[in-house]
Amino acid sequence: MEALIRLAASTLVDDWEKGTRQFDGLIYMAGTVEDETFAPLYIGKAEVAGKTSGVLSANLKGVQTDTSKFARWGDGYAYHIGDLSACAVPGHDPRKITKKYLAWAQALFVEFPSYQPVLRKPVYFWAKAWKPENLGVSEELGQTSLANLEYELIGVAGRVFPDLLNYEGRARG
Repeated sequence: MEALIRLAASTLVDDWEKGTRQFDGLIYMAGTVEDETFAPLYIGKAEVAGKTSGVLSANLKGVQTDTSKFARWGDGYAYHIGDLSACAVPGHDPRKITKKYLAWAQALFVEFPSYQPVLRKPVYFWAKAWKPENLGVSEELGQTSLANLEYELIGVAGRVFPDLLNYEGRARG
């Protein structure tokens, strides 16, 4: 997972620094395999552009040596691994425990909190540096931006895989 993120992030940062701006960012999925079928647990993105216009996203800066933000998978609070750790590993500030990451911990670990959490089953990770001219979920929909792709994937996966942990982008009901 770390090697995949570092490879994709280096592609994005290099593209940004050269000024070619061919990429929107990174799309990623984490999931399990059930009956030889990949079952996504979480789908997300890390955009190239930061919150400040014209600035490279802090989520991509320094991923080769710093895991605090790590393309949204960082070990700092407000990032996936950091917030999951607050729920899954004892000793974190209780104010950092959130409903979202309690659901992640429940889905991923046999028992938590634990100093050595054990996964219920192996978790796989996929990521891709995304260009806006890439085709989205369906050829009929054509080229799609990273932001649209994330919502398309969540929408489709949410209908097929009831254990999807994404809250945003899913149909309510």
